[in-house]
Amino acid sequence: MTRSGSPAPARLAFPARTLLMGLAGAVTLLLPLILPLFQVTLLVNIAIFAIVAIGLVLLTGILGLTSFGQAAFMGLGAYTTAVLTTQAGWSPWLTLPAGLVVTGLIAWVLGLLTLRMQGHYLPLATIAWGMSLYYIFGNTPALGGFTGITDIPPVRLFGWSLTSPRTFAYLALLALGLVALGAQFLLSSRVGRAMRALRSGPVVAEAFGVNAFRLRVQVFVLAALLAALAGWLYAHSQRFVNPTPFSLQAGIEYLFMAVVGGSQYVWGAVLGSALITLLREWLQDLLPALIGAQGNFEVIVFGVLIILTLQFARRGLWPLLEQALPQPGARLLPQRARLPERALPQPGTPLLQVEHAVKQFGGLRAVNDVSFELRAGEILGLIGPNGAGKSTMFNLITGVAPATGGRVSFAGRDITRLGAAQIHRLGVARTFQHVHLFPDLSLLANTMLGGYARGKAGMAASLLHLERGEEAALQHEALRQLERVGLQEQAFTLAGNLALGQQRILEVARALASDPTLLLLDEPAAGLRYGEKMELAALLRRLRDEGVTILIVEHDMDLVMNLVDRLVVMNSGERLAEGTPAEIRANPAVREAYLGVDLTEDLAGGAA
Repeated sequence: MTRSGSPAPARLAFPARTLLMGLAGAVTLLLPLILPLFQVTLLVNIAIFAIVAIGLVLLTGILGLTSFGQAAFMGLGAYTTAVLTTQAGWSPWLTLPAGLVVTGLIAWVLGLLTLRMQGHYLPLATIAWGMSLYYIFGNTPALGGFTGITDIPPVRLFGWSLTSPRTFAYLALLALGLVALGAQFLLSSRVGRAMRALRSGPVVAEAFGVNAFRLRVQVFVLAALLAALAGWLYAHSQRFVNPTPFSLQAGIEYLFMAVVGGSQYVWGAVLGSALITLLREWLQDLLPALIGAQGNFEVIVFGVLIILTLQFARRGLWPLLEQALPQPGARLLPQRARLPERALPQPGTPLLQVEHAVKQFGGLRAVNDVSFELRAGEILGLIGPNGAGKSTMFNLITGVAPATGGRVSFAGRDITRLGAAQIHRLGVARTFQHVHLFPDLSLLANTMLGGYARGKAGMAASLLHLERGEEAALQHEALRQLERVGLQEQAFTLAGNLALGQQRILEVARALASDPTLLLLDEPAAGLRYGEKMELAALLRRLRDEGVTILIVEHDMDLVMNLVDRLVVMNSGERLAEGTPAEIRANPAVREAYLGVDLTEDLAGGAA
C-alpha cells in the first residue's frame, strides 16, 4: 500500500446513548426543584466533591500519580476567596481567578519539588505537604485559626444572590458539567493519549516525543486548579470555612471516590462522589445508633468498601454500569489538511554515525569503543549473543541512556547528550522488545500516539476542544499507516484483541505515524510464527523501498540474513565484525564467538 491511500471505515452512530445522556442531564436539572432542601445541599456537595475527584481521575487514574493532598489544594481556593471577600472587600467572581493563580503557583512549585520522586516516595510527599497546608490553615491567625472564617458573602449572578442551596445547586452543576466535558475532551486528545502512555513509564512516552516531566507537572497543576475551583464553590455554598474539610482524611476520601467510581473514568468520579457522600450521611446516623457510641465509624466501612472494590471490581463501578449503556460507535473526523512530512535523505548518504561509543555501569563496560555507520535507504542488522550490548547500544542511539564516552550523530547532528523525546522529534522512531500497547484503546488510537510529536495542540486547546482540525489530521495519518501495514480493516478494534504478531505490526504502524527518517526495531520477530515472520520481512522490505531507513536488533538468523543489507556483530560489548550477510557468514570469528556453528551449513539453528 502507498502512503497516499486512505481507508473509508463506516461511521456508526448510537443516538440511544446520546438520548440517555440528555435525559439524565434533564433529570439532574430538575432535582434542585423537587428534592427536599437537605438533599439539595447534598447534591451541591456531590457536585463540588466530584470536581476534585475528576482531577484525581486525570492525575491518578490516567497518569498514575497518587496524591493525598487534593483537599489541601481545595483549601487554598476556599481560603483565598474567604480572605479576599471578607477582609479586602473583593467580589467573589474576582476571587476565583485569584484563587486559581495562588493554587496554581503553589502546585507548580510543589510539583517541581516532588514529581521526580518514584514509587512510594511521591504519595508520602503529598501526605507531607497536605498536612503542612492543613496546619498552616489552622495555625494562622489571619485565617481564623481552627475556628475559621465566617460571613463569606454569597455569589451574585445576573442580580440574583445565590444564598439558597436550590439556586446555588445550578452554579455547582454547571461547574461540574463544564469540568467533566473539558476532561473528556482532554482524554480524547493527543495530550490525553500521552498521559496514558506516561502511565506505562517515561521510556514509552518519551519514545514518541513526550516531555514526561513537563506533562506530569501540567496535569498535577490542572488537578490542583480543579480542587481550587471546588474550594471556591464550597466556601460560597457554606458561607464559612475552617480547616476540617481540607484535612488529610478528606484527601483520602476523595481518592476513595475516584477508586470506587472508576479511577480512569470521568463519570466514574461523579458516581463515586455520589455514592461516598450519600453513604457517609446514612452511616453517620446509622452506625452510632447501632454501636451505641459516637465516632467516625463510617471510615471503617469505607475501608472495607475499597477492599471489596479492588478485589471484585478493580476498575471501579462505572465500567459495570457502562456495560448496560449503548456503546459509542466509531467516529472519523473529516480531514481538512494533512500533517507535514519530512524530506527523506538521499539514499546512500550517511544517516547515523556511532563513533567510539562507550557505556559504563560502574565497573562494567556494556559498550566498549563501538563504531559503525548506517546509510540512508538501507536495513542494517545489529546481532550478537545475549549480553553482547545490543540493547544498550539501542538505548544510546535513542537517548534512553546517555553514552559514557564517544559520539552519536544523526543526519549530521550530534545527539549524544539529547534526551529520547528530543531525538524522536529529529526523525527517529522505535518499537520495543516487549510490546507496549494500550489494550483498551483501538488500533487507531494506539497508532495516533505515534504522531504525538507532529501535533502542536497543548493542554489548554485540548480542554477547550480547539484541536479538532489537528486531531482529524492525526486520525487520517494513523489510518494511512494502518493501511500501509495491512491492519486498516481492524482500525476500530481494541488492540488487546490482536494476536502477538499483529500487535508487533501495530507497533510498527505506530512508529511510522511519526513520519520517521530512521526506524529502530527491537526484536520485532520475537514470539512470531513462521508465516508472521515472512509477512514482517515483506513489510520491512517494502518500507525500505519507500525510503525508510531501518536498524534492526534480532536473534532470528534466518530472518536477518535474508532481510538486511549489512550486519554489525557485537560480542561482550565490542564490535566483532561488520559487513554484508555473505561476509558475516564467512567470518570465522563470528562462527566461533556467536553461534558456535558453521553458518554456511546451518543459519537457522543457532540464535540464542
